[in-house]
This record gives sequence, structure tokens and C-alpha cells, in this order.
Amino acid sequence: MMQSLKYFVRAAAVSLALVAVPLTASAEPTIIIKPGAKPEPMPIAIPDFFGGSGNDGQMARDLAAVISADLERSGLFAPIDKKAFIQDSASLQQGPRFQDWKLINAQALVAGNVTSQANGQVSVQFRLWDVYGEQQMTGFQYNSATNNWRRVAHKIADEVYKRITGEEGYFDTRIVYVSETGPKSKRVKRLAIMDQDGENHKNLTDGGVLVLTPRFSPAAQDITYMSYYGNKPRVYLFNIDSGQQEVLGDFPGMTFAPRFSPDGSKVIMSMAQAGNTDIYVMDIRTRRTQRITNTPGIDTGPSYAPDGSQITFESDRGGSQQIYVMGADGSGPRRISKGQGRYGTPVWSPRGDLIAFTRQYQGSFYIGVMRPDGSGERMLSQGWLIEGPTWAPNGRVLAYFKQEPSGKTQLHSIDLTGFNERVMKTPLDGSDPAWSPLLGNQ
Repeated sequence: MMQSLKYFVRAAAVSLALVAVPLTASAEPTIIIKPGAKPEPMPIAIPDFFGGSGNDGQMARDLAAVISADLERSGLFAPIDKKAFIQDSASLQQGPRFQDWKLINAQALVAGNVTSQANGQVSVQFRLWDVYGEQQMTGFQYNSATNNWRRVAHKIADEVYKRITGEEGYFDTRIVYVSETGPKSKRVKRLAIMDQDGENHKNLTDGGVLVLTPRFSPAAQDITYMSYYGNKPRVYLFNIDSGQQEVLGDFPGMTFAPRFSPDGSKVIMSMAQAGNTDIYVMDIRTRRTQRITNTPGIDTGPSYAPDGSQITFESDRGGSQQIYVMGADGSGPRRISKGQGRYGTPVWSPRGDLIAFTRQYQGSFYIGVMRPDGSGERMLSQGWLIEGPTWAPNGRVLAYFKQEPSGKTQLHSIDLTGFNERVMKTPLDGSDPAWSPLLGNQ
């Protein structure tokens, strides 16, 4: 007989804080992610959480549904149809009957419960079980405001993903992007934000002015983006929580929107001065800019390595659009793209091991990845027009946008296996996505 869950999971004192439950196991289910190899999704059982009646009961069902959808969308898990379950959620509170779960080939089991608190918050507890090893793999408790239940579900999905794959999860994150509507000749573009699964969607700007290429700060609370004020490029800093924005500067010669440095103290961008396009770094505090490239070619699209020591960018200095890497001070530039066609929009992975890019070759566009030295190049997705790669914070999934010949534009995601491409739902057409860091206890 299993002891009550309270003996294994400690309540957290702050909203959305979590406490890991140490427990070792000898033969736990594991998914190994191999780039370029199609994984076999792991069968996993995610019954409704136990919540009694009323609001707790509905939230218990909704939590399980979101966790299941997150894990299925990763392409690494195959949630089992609830109609096959033999044991119900109420009896699961006393412990799994492992034989019942083995009969339906569940390799892992997620079980939990929901309890409303007197202070208006909700307590959600869950356990991840190794069915064939007949032991607990991990467990957590989350105390949160009731209206944050979706974030709790995403956090649980992150923990399941991490425990089984060994990689960080990416479900408790947001996507900021450009929402588009109207005819091609007169597109209305708004800044919009949503959870990574498309929920909690809202517009951040009203569409009165054109907005382009939003980017998250390392802390996930600020967004930098480019807009046009009086037909001149202007860079804004937008705080998501307060809705307040400030002008970083007017840049008449800007050719590419800025990205934050890893420590959030600087933004890097490209600007054209006297007919020459180079890369500049601006200190956010002092607003001073420094040019770090100086060539006759067009240097643009810069992105920092996660440790801030290097920058990748695109340039036509060699006669065609290619990808380069240089030191953060502009030293030692070297071309890393080696294939045929044009390469652009390089973005360094949060893990530092790969650079994502766009490639144009023989009339098609591709999203691909390569190592920082240019080796290991692989194409992940192809389309009529496909651009704007952005990394999930675990460095194992990319988002980008595809435009069809009809003009319809949608956000997509794909993992590094190249076998799990998904449409990311948005109310209207979407482009220029940027993936936030994990939200943590925010």
C-alpha cells in the first residue's frame, strides 16, 4: 500500500514554487533524442487528476488534458486513450495497480490530485510512475492562484519531459509574434503573444503602426521590436507585465531588428551608414552604440552565442549571402556555411551546440541547423517561403513561419529529429515568432 502523497511531496510556500522529490530507480523508461532519427513515441498513461466534484473536478480533468496535449505535441510521447484505463483516478490516490497499467502497455503513468485552499489558491500534486519498474520517478506540489492552472499543467509536462528524456522541457513558455491580417498590399501587423500551445492569446499593439521582428529579453519580461514612426525605423522596449514601452532609439539606417545580449545589457543590430551596412552593439543603459564590423559587404542578422563570447551573422562580403561567426568584439570573422545557395537569419541555440538558419536553394526555402564550425548541416523543413527560426529554451525545438503561394502565413514548430513538424495555432496569420525563455516562478 502506498503512503499518502503528502509524505513524498512538500508544499511550497510561494506561488508556483516547486520542490523535487529525490528517488532513484534502476530501470526507468527513457527516451533518447537522436537528431535525424525518428523516435518511437513512448506509451504514457495520463488519467484525469482526482479532484472530487465542482470546480476542482473540472480543473482536474483540464490539467490532465493539457499535460497530455503538451507531451503528445512533442512527438516523443503517445498518450494512451483514457477508455483503455482499468484503474480510476480515485483509487490511484492509494497507489497504482501496476498490473492494470502493464496490461495496456503504459510505460509511464502520471497521476495527481487537485485541492482548493482556504486562501483562494489551489494545490496540485502529481507523481510520475515507472510502470514496469513499479516505482515513483518524481513528484511535485504546486500552490498557485486558480487562474494559473494552465501554467501548472505546463510545468508538470516539463517535469515529465525532463525526467524521461534528460532534456529540459519547453512547455511553460510563451511565443511573441506578428499577427497579420488584410490584403497583401495593405497588411495590418500587430504584436501578439500567447502560450506555446496557442492559449491565452492577446494582442500587445493595436495595428496602428507596422511592427516587425519582436525578440524576448533573457528574463522573458521584456520584448524589443522594431516599428516605423514617421516612416523611420524605431526600436522599442516593451514590458509584458505592465504594458509600458519605451523608445530605445530612432535608427533611420536600420536594416535588421535588434536582439538582446545573453545578459540583457545590450542589443545587437545592423544599420546602414553612408551606404554601408554593418553590425552595431548598443548599451541599453547608456544608449551608446559601437560598430563592430566594417566591410564593403552587407553584414546583418546578428545573434549572440549563449555565453556572449561570439556572434553569428549573415554577410555577402564573399560575393553571396552566407553565414559567418566572429568574436563578440568583431574579431576573427570566418564563414561557416559551405553548401550551395544563399544562407541567412542565423540564430544560436540556447545550448550553444547549433546554429539555426534559413537557406534558399533552387527555388525553395529551408530551415536547417549546423554546428558553430559549419559541420553537421541538416535541413529540417522545406517550403515555398519559410523564414524566421527561433529556438525553444531547451535548444531542441524550433519555431518559424511558412507562407503559402496563396499568401496564407502560419507559425510552425519542428524538433531536431526533423520528423515532428506542427502548425502552431493562431487566430490570424502569423509571422516573425520569438520563443521566450522558461517562465520559472514568474
